[in-house]
Amino acid sequence: MPVIGITGGISTGKTSFCECLREIVPAAKFFDADQAAHQLVDLDLEVKREIRREFGSAIFSVDRELNREALRHTVFTNAAKRRALEQILHPRIRRQWSTEAETHRNSPDFFFADIPLLYETGGEKLCDRVVVVACSYRTQLRWLMERTSLEHSAAEQMINSQMPLDEKIRRADHVVWNNGARAALGEQARRLVALWLKQ
Repeated sequence: MPVIGITGGISTGKTSFCECLREIVPAAKFFDADQAAHQLVDLDLEVKREIRREFGSAIFSVDRELNREALRHTVFTNAAKRRALEQILHPRIRRQWSTEAETHRNSPDFFFADIPLLYETGGEKLCDRVVVVACSYRTQLRWLMERTSLEHSAAEQMINSQMPLDEKIRRADHVVWNNGARAALGEQARRLVALWLKQ
């Protein structure tokens, strides 16, 4: 079965699309890069040391928990700091999911890799197909503000710090449009699974 990368912009609906795929192909294997990043930051002592070295102790609480809000604010307002965090996390995440993808290539089940920064990290080279989950800028902005309680300007800054969605769409094998109803997203997922099963 092919290795299928799923990407898009922040708050365009990648998680919802993966949920639709889980319902259609429950035997499929999923890798979630955001989840992997959370686990690395929470459980990997070397990662914590590198983050502390780069961002200082103030980014951690007294009980040594990472202040994700403070870290998010720093990396989305400072491009150099964002690159530094990416250099700490991305090689580890890539090793993890590329190893899983390779071991899964001979499996009869699908392997889906949900990687928000797939193109930014060159991860598309490890995929047989790439799906970009897209929506209108206004919808993306609204969903991001609802999800994070960010102000309008901060949400715009966060979106604009990523590769433009238009560029991801241009490079994709498949584009899933997610501007509204979950049922429409599920229908697109069903059509894609049917297409992949034929190939």
